[in-house]
Amino acid sequence: MECNKRRKKETPEQYPLNRDSAFPYEVLECVIGMLKSRKDRSSVSLVCKEWYKAESCSRRNVFIGNCYSVSPEILARRFQHIRSVTLKGKPRFSDFNLVPANWGADIHPWLLVFSKNYPFLEELRLKRMIVTDESLEFLALKFTNFKALSLLSCDGFSTDGLATIATHCKNLTELDIQENGIDDKSGNWLSCFPENFTHLEVLNFSHLHSDVNFDALEKLVSRCKSLKTLKVNKCVTLEQLQRLLVCAPQLGELGSGSFSQELATKQYSELESAFKICKNLHTISGLWVDSAQYLPVLYPACTNLTFLNFSYAPIDSDELTKLLVHCPKLQRLWVVDTVEDRGLEAVGLYCPLLEELRVFPADPFGDGIAHGVTESGFVAVSEGCRRLHYVLYFCSQMTNAAVATVVQNCPDFTHFRLCIMNPGQPDYLTHEPMDEAFGAVVQTCTKLQRLAVSGYLTDLAFEYIGRYAKNLETLSVAFAGNSDWGMQCVLEGCPKMRKLEVRDCPFGNAALLSGLEKYESMRSLWMSDCKVTMNGCRFLAKEMPRLNVEVIKEEGSDDGHAERVYVYRSVAGPRRDAPPFVLTL
Repeated sequence: MECNKRRKKETPEQYPLNRDSAFPYEVLECVIGMLKSRKDRSSVSLVCKEWYKAESCSRRNVFIGNCYSVSPEILARRFQHIRSVTLKGKPRFSDFNLVPANWGADIHPWLLVFSKNYPFLEELRLKRMIVTDESLEFLALKFTNFKALSLLSCDGFSTDGLATIATHCKNLTELDIQENGIDDKSGNWLSCFPENFTHLEVLNFSHLHSDVNFDALEKLVSRCKSLKTLKVNKCVTLEQLQRLLVCAPQLGELGSGSFSQELATKQYSELESAFKICKNLHTISGLWVDSAQYLPVLYPACTNLTFLNFSYAPIDSDELTKLLVHCPKLQRLWVVDTVEDRGLEAVGLYCPLLEELRVFPADPFGDGIAHGVTESGFVAVSEGCRRLHYVLYFCSQMTNAAVATVVQNCPDFTHFRLCIMNPGQPDYLTHEPMDEAFGAVVQTCTKLQRLAVSGYLTDLAFEYIGRYAKNLETLSVAFAGNSDWGMQCVLEGCPKMRKLEVRDCPFGNAALLSGLEKYESMRSLWMSDCKVTMNGCRFLAKEMPRLNVEVIKEEGSDDGHAERVYVYRSVAGPRRDAPPFVLTL
């Protein structure tokens, strides 16, 4: 229908046929517009000039994995009709305090360009960006049709900025504020939504700390009949949660508040009844502070659950087991290692459809809990959950044999992230390096896209990775390897590598420079606390002028040593907002 409408307005002379194509331009644009995959659209745009133009004109959303890989001006020249932008800023290692706070990645220059070129922008999804209250006010006032704001691991703003969004974005359907460095002044921003506002479909303020204006929240939830996702913070009590559930029985995703206060018998019964009427729940998270006596109220809502996120709830194995009995459709599970191996045995027993498992440490910076999880729990999950293809597993010990068993049971892993908490720890039974474990992973799991290695590893592990991991896109390495040869194997052997993250490894200039032919096809390389020198970085920058080679220098550090190196491809050239401690070579 859309194609027919365009034909009446446009003449064939405006869009001549490509000699190699049987499609008029307007038909080609409609067909390309149906493609959803970013990779497919990128591939299509490389076919010829006509396809490039059609793809540019039909594009409505764009993903930018590094805000300095392109400028907003270049983006606007290529794509004229963007409605949704997803933008990532700081390198991932900023999550580990390895990137100074004032490194960069400010959203405001982008907003200035968007206001001129994309006045009908509807969605903005930001990760690790600097977002100020002034930027949020600009966003709220300049984009009259704005609908969705998602901020993940961003900082620089306060609840005053959220109040501005609530006040002025009349068409807002999504407000997702998660794990941000926010100045949480008060919960009164919730009262800034207009009294006639009814559009909200997603509301997530689970990581804010202030007491909320509950009356305003309850009225907002009651008005928004299309609300599908509600994630509240730990200040919302069980009694208040019950009232919210009664107002929104249509919820599909729920992030609860604290589960710890005392309830009278009647209150407990009312909360249980509220969960019973939520027939559409497929995701439960939160439970910031839990009390085992209240977990049974969740049982009626567990029948259709596909995702259970207990990453902030240190429940034990008995509590988890009793809950999982009621979750036959569970596909994703996030837990803390307080569940121990016995809890993971229950996962293997009761969750045959499980596809993703994440086990986080209760005390990531300490010695851990008395027991935690080991290779035994990992193997137990793999034996009962043969569909498992994504794992993030923090543990205190591991063996080569256990990892080999896990991947033999679950050969379809696409993401395998194993973190042995003690750096450089070998197989605790044989005292051998963990080389054979990761060798088994890359040889068995041919679909592997992301890999994080840990434990005592020699260059042999990297030889395995380079030889067998032909679909690997992201590799994270820490405290591993013997020499430059290990990294050379990876860069020479993994044809689809897009992100390589290395820290605290004995890799130097030879390793860095072995990627000369690889870096322009990659998104980024991060190296910190390795043996790279400034001269090595300068040589890389000279040989590869289309790369941005940045070195973060601490005050008083060795002039010849490159402590933290960030290399990324960019069509915009060196960035103009680099602070003094970032040297662009």
